[in-house]
Amino acid sequence: MPSPGRDLDERLTRRALALAALGTGTAAPNPRVGAVVASGRRILGQGFHRRPGAPHAEAVALGQVEGSGGSARGATLYTTLEPCCHTGRTPPCVDWIVRAGIRRVVASMKDPNPKVNGGGFRALRRSGVAVDVGILREEARRLNEAFVKHIETGIPFVTLKGAVSLDGRIATRSGDSKWITSPIARRHARLLRAEHEAIVVGSGTALADDPRLDRRPRAPLSSPLVRVVLDRALRVSPRSRLVRSLDRGPVLVFCGRDASSRRRRTLESLGVEVEEIRERGRKCRRLDLEEALRSLGRRGITSVLVEGGSELSGSFLDLKLGDRLVLYVAPKILGGRDARPWIGGDGVATAAGAIRLARTRSTRLDDGWLLEGSLDYR
Repeated sequence: MPSPGRDLDERLTRRALALAALGTGTAAPNPRVGAVVASGRRILGQGFHRRPGAPHAEAVALGQVEGSGGSARGATLYTTLEPCCHTGRTPPCVDWIVRAGIRRVVASMKDPNPKVNGGGFRALRRSGVAVDVGILREEARRLNEAFVKHIETGIPFVTLKGAVSLDGRIATRSGDSKWITSPIARRHARLLRAEHEAIVVGSGTALADDPRLDRRPRAPLSSPLVRVVLDRALRVSPRSRLVRSLDRGPVLVFCGRDASSRRRRTLESLGVEVEEIRERGRKCRRLDLEEALRSLGRRGITSVLVEGGSELSGSFLDLKLGDRLVLYVAPKILGGRDARPWIGGDGVATAAGAIRLARTRSTRLDDGWLLEGSLDYR
């Protein structure tokens, strides 16, 4: 049975995690962090990191204590991530913690950023502050799985999104797909964009649907969504809604080496960024998805939402590049062998090799369902 002290640590750490989640859509590419300053059960101050350049969660919480005329001396600071010990856009949080007289720091996890990576904990302990690490570590890591993956691999966290009928189809045999899911499901899917920094589609989707791919509504304080098209032959039209809506956010098109230089110059003259990347395959050449992701990672993008068609989604799965699945399932059956399946690509050879969904969650959404989970390729 948990001790009263452990129970209190978990309760106040959960409060810090709930605060950290308020930074969804605005904190990136920084991690989502929440902090609580408490004396026993009494909360003295609390806060979260809102956006890059803004005070860190620990500074917000301590500032709230001092701003109210109180003192944090002898108190405990609960934080979801190791306090920073380096100067970036803001001063080191460790210095303020020590200066405020905090007696103990309870942190969920170590910061994987090489600039920190345990250095914050060491600095606190050298200054006589007690440090406990690991309270609700898994919850904190899941909250910042995009940040962690980007730091550790240089590649953004990839969410695959799909909207399907009960028989796994995204369009009828004639290609009609409007609308398989309900208006409520579609509104929920648009809100999903607020959790990501970039959205990726293939050229087929860009040509067939002529989407704008923006956030509606846009989250307050959030950066514009980077809209990415994988277009080997550079077929995207200069008159498309994507190109005509550059005021809503940047557009990046990845193309192959044989793409028309004239089309490239036209798009670039309108403000579209075009980048040539490697291609894979001999008979059926396709853009190298991993190289595209690494390019996005170098731009500081930590999370992408893939809203492509069956071939693009299938390719991400074939290459084991997807991390999370969000699937909207409508209570409809389209039928027909020529109806378009949600997943294309090569697929697996045996049922034993099937890709699994871990940490699944199913939610009733209007008359359909929302299925979420982590992609497990083992």
